[in-house]
Amino acid sequence: MIGGVGGGLAEYSGIDALLWRVGFVALALAGGTGVLVYLLLWLLMPADAGRAGAEAATPRPPAGPRSPVPGMTLAGVLIVVGALALVARFTDLDLDATVFLGGGLLVVGAGLVAASFTGGRTARGGLIALGAVLSLALIAAESVPWDKAGGGFGDRTFAPSSAAEVRPVYEGGVGDMTVDLSDVDVSDLDGPIRTRVDHGLGDVEIVLPRDADVQVTVDSGMGEVSIFGRDGLTDGTFDGTGTGSWVGDDEFEIILDVDAGVGNVEVTRG
Repeated sequence: MIGGVGGGLAEYSGIDALLWRVGFVALALAGGTGVLVYLLLWLLMPADAGRAGAEAATPRPPAGPRSPVPGMTLAGVLIVVGALALVARFTDLDLDATVFLGGGLLVVGAGLVAASFTGGRTARGGLIALGAVLSLALIAAESVPWDKAGGGFGDRTFAPSSAAEVRPVYEGGVGDMTVDLSDVDVSDLDGPIRTRVDHGLGDVEIVLPRDADVQVTVDSGMGEVSIFGRDGLTDGTFDGTGTGSWVGDDEFEIILDVDAGVGNVEVTRG
C-alpha cells in the first residue's frame, strides 16, 4: 500500500489492487525482485495530480463489463509461483528468480492470447501492465544475484569472538550487513580462516583484526568498494599486512571472499 503503486495499477488494468499487492509480495519472497520493481514503479509511474479545470469536470464514460481474463491470468501467475516455490522447498531442485519470473511470463503470454479473443481494452491493458512488471523483474534478476535474498530481510550483524565461531559463509538478503571479525585471535592458527560473505541488497561492512595478514576478493554488482581506506576500487583481489609480530610472512591468517549484489562494500581494520 506504500506509494499507491497497487492502486494505480488496479485503476489502469481493472485488476483488483489486492491481487497486485499479493503478486508483489510473492515476487519479493520468490527471488527478491519484487522489492526493486515496486520501487522503480513508485518512481516512474505518473502521480494522479487531479484533473484541473474542464478536464476535471468531464465525467468519464461508463466502463464496459470487465473481462475475467486479467484476474484469471494473475491468479494463474500466483499458482505457478506458489507451485514452483513448493517444488524448490521440498525437492533438491535449485530454482532461482528467473525460473519463477519466466513461469509467470508464460502464463501472461497465454492470457494475452486468450484476451485477443475477447473484447475490451481493459483485458489487454491489464495483461500488458502485468507483463511489463514481470519483465522488469526478470531484467533485474538477470542483472544482479537476487537469489541471495534468501538470506532474509533487515539489517544483520555478526561478531564471532574466536576462530572456531567464524562461519564458512555469511548470507544476507535485503538490508545492511556487518561482519565484525576484529575480536578473533589469529596469533596461533593451524591454517588460514576462510570465510565468504554473500549479500543481495544493502551495504556490506567487514571489520578485520589489526594483527592479521588478509587476502580479500571482491565481486560487487552495483556500488562503491573501499578496502582499508582505499576508496573507488573495482572488483579484484587485495592483500593487506597486519601489525602483529607474526605477520608479513606471506601466509594469510584470513582469506575473505565478498560477493555483493547492490550496495557499497567496505573492508576495514578493527
